[in-house]
Amino acid sequence: MSEAFLTVDRVSKRFAPHLTLGDRIAARLGGAVERRAVQAVSEVSLTIARGETLGLVGESGCGKSTLGRVIAGILMPSQGRVLLDGAPVAARGRKLTTRIQTVFQDPFASLDPRMRIGETVLEGPLAHGLVKRQEAGRVARAWLETVGLDPDYVGRYPHQFSGGQRQRVAIARALAMKPDLLVCDEPVASLDVSIQAQIINLFLRLRRELDLTMLFISHDLGIVRHLCDRVAVMYLGRIVESGPTAAVYAAPRHPYTKALMEAVPKLEGGAAAFRPIAGEIPSPTDPPKACAFHPRCPLAIERCRIEPPELRVIVPGRRAACHRAEEVGPPFVGTLAADLPLS
Repeated sequence: MSEAFLTVDRVSKRFAPHLTLGDRIAARLGGAVERRAVQAVSEVSLTIARGETLGLVGESGCGKSTLGRVIAGILMPSQGRVLLDGAPVAARGRKLTTRIQTVFQDPFASLDPRMRIGETVLEGPLAHGLVKRQEAGRVARAWLETVGLDPDYVGRYPHQFSGGQRQRVAIARALAMKPDLLVCDEPVASLDVSIQAQIINLFLRLRRELDLTMLFISHDLGIVRHLCDRVAVMYLGRIVESGPTAAVYAAPRHPYTKALMEAVPKLEGGAAAFRPIAGEIPSPTDPPKACAFHPRCPLAIERCRIEPPELRVIVPGRRAACHRAEEVGPPFVGTLAADLPLS
């Protein structure tokens, strides 16, 4: 799995704020109106090999979902490019391929409440000529069965399903397009814990049976450890560490990664003091200079405040954007609360 299948090359995404009515009136009257763009993603480069699952983790608001949407071709990058098998995913404001599909966080919001489940699953394949109309019913039933739903549900509506069942429908809809890469944007975050385990087991089975390549976006470190071959850690729009999942969890090389590990509840070790990450996430409209994590970092030195760290190779296969990466110690050793067996 060493050859890149998906390549993200120095991708950035900025959002320009819309002027409010008050701003427009002030501008007409000659007043100064400040418009600071939100830098959601900043010069991100990463690769995913064919058949690999890459986990993308970080705090809420760090840019994970925005990056996932850029990779999927839903959002256009402000700069940089995304390549699948060497071909661009999007150009001139539109997506160029159906080989990347997305499973979103909230299945109720992502399913049309006016469409029957069978119509939902086959809407894309019919529009792109992947399925003949006379075969639509049989194919829809087959995909529902693949994701663990009764094929006779094809005539039902989304409101007639539970949250876990709706997410299975969303997965079936994505798989019906026969994608090579599946972007999963926190697909279990809105589900009950017991249902989460079922959906994760479904992803594991589908990955094995369909030879899927996946980008799995999550804030749940336990689920990422179960599911992903490699992990990339994101902070304030930038990748700060990446490497094989087991290696990163055992010995993180960025203080932010270590802090994430230590902030997760553990199952053993007796009464342990909860240690949240110090400070608040800076505003993406006015990020700190040099290293974005230095206001919250216990290892910060003067160099961190004046010189931005490069995402450099620490050991083969491991990269970290930290001037003191070699000094970061291992996190608290224990079993994550989300690390219970899934089956």
